[in-house]
Amino acid sequence: MSEKASLFAVVRGRVQGVYFRAFVRNHAEALGLTGYVRNLAGGSVIEVRAEGEKTKLDELLKHLNVGPPRARVDRVEMEWSEYTGRFTDFELRY
Repeated sequence: MSEKASLFAVVRGRVQGVYFRAFVRNHAEALGLTGYVRNLAGGSVIEVRAEGEKTKLDELLKHLNVGPPRARVDRVEMEWSEYTGRFTDFELRY
């Protein structure tokens, strides 16, 4: 059985207005992860909280470091924590 974990990430750069949230949701859903993605104030930061298999979270993290074609990722800050199971799907939050 694969180890489960929780990932919290803050992505900085040109990440709003470039379909970054949809990009994250699509990858997270394809990987079978749960959680959410949302824009933060200021226009250049998004927040991602995702849970699931650690190997799948690592894969999502690789996507966060690249982003969709029109994005520019300057920095990804992240922290790992224990799996909580509190999410049932992966959603866009506003």
